[in-house]
Amino acid sequence: MKENSEINFGKKLKPWQRNLYRVAGTISFGLGMLGIALPMLPTTPFLLLSVYCYARSSEKLYFWLINHKVFGEYIRNYREKNGVPLKLKIWVLSLLWTTISYSAFFIVDAIWVKILLMIIAVGVTIHILKLPTYKK
Repeated sequence: MKENSEINFGKKLKPWQRNLYRVAGTISFGLGMLGIALPMLPTTPFLLLSVYCYARSSEKLYFWLINHKVFGEYIRNYREKNGVPLKLKIWVLSLLWTTISYSAFFIVDAIWVKILLMIIAVGVTIHILKLPTYKK
């Protein structure tokens, strides 16, 4: 992760550009929160996008997210390539497969959507399993 001195927090940007990054970061954070409950919406990429946007717009929001009591450690470990805790991997994969399977077998009628849901679940599973497992 970049050291604080390497992050310019939008100092070279115009005010409207900083505001655009701030709005994009906030929208991304909101989508990340929705992704916790909706299996089709990824959480981690949106949180990482929020960090990127906040690093270009707001020192306060950047440090708030990096030090967030729930997400901060996971974001830092992911960005620093330390990995994801095994407990989180198990929880995420269990939730993913439960919700996607329920949707595919009981909610969706179109076979192409069922196939798409399964392809997404397999893809996300592969991505999560490829991440290093973080040991505390």
